[in-house]
Amino acid sequence: MRRLLTLIAALFLAVLPARAEEEAIVAGLSQNVVSINATFVGSEILIFGAVKRETPAPANELGVVVVVEGPSQQITVRRKEKRMGIWVNTDAVEVQRAPTFYAISTSAPFEELVPEDIDRAMHISIPESIRIFSSEEVADPESFAEAVIRIRSKAGLYKLDEGGVNLSENTLFDTRIQLPANLTEGSYVARIFLTRGGEIVAAHSADIDVRKVGLERWLYNLAHEQAFLYGLMSLAIAIAAGWGASAFFRIFLRS
Repeated sequence: MRRLLTLIAALFLAVLPARAEEEAIVAGLSQNVVSINATFVGSEILIFGAVKRETPAPANELGVVVVVEGPSQQITVRRKEKRMGIWVNTDAVEVQRAPTFYAISTSAPFEELVPEDIDRAMHISIPESIRIFSSEEVADPESFAEAVIRIRSKAGLYKLDEGGVNLSENTLFDTRIQLPANLTEGSYVARIFLTRGGEIVAAHSADIDVRKVGLERWLYNLAHEQAFLYGLMSLAIAIAAGWGASAFFRIFLRS
């Protein structure tokens, strides 16, 4: 899916006006690998760069949009309603594609930089990053996508920071993207867009690898590759913890 979106973006940029080729992005990241271990409490990525030009800068104001996107998941979203005093699941919608993490940072209000038609074609905003299966049985499937956005925004997984990109002398830019502790491991991608007059004139992307390491990696592999052994180990730890707590209280009460 990500390769398809990259191909679409490349084709979209290829048909931009000729002046789009007059500017290009030279960018870097403070880190391309994020390691998740037992003490991981989040991280921060500095994304910085400059606009390379062969000719003087155009008259239209320059805008910068930075997007960091995590791996996507297919999830089922259910709606609960209270019936006869009991909360029960009613409607359900299959969300075909929902990024596990999505952060946007811009140099100006998003709607001023990216018009609706370009956003729909390039899938840049948070709502456009989510895809749902059409459902004739559900009257308002869009509300389920809104629920995903609301829940993940509260968890710090979806963010929009308008004005978070520092733009200097119409050439240099930088922004900081905060990564929360509850990251999903996988391949992330950072995308940078330059805009002028409501058009995207240049784009750049870079990969970010988020992986569990150390004990976290060992437990993850054990749970997915040897589930039976992982279950036995979890049971043994639970029994040992229960016995240890019981023995402690017996000794404590005797004293």
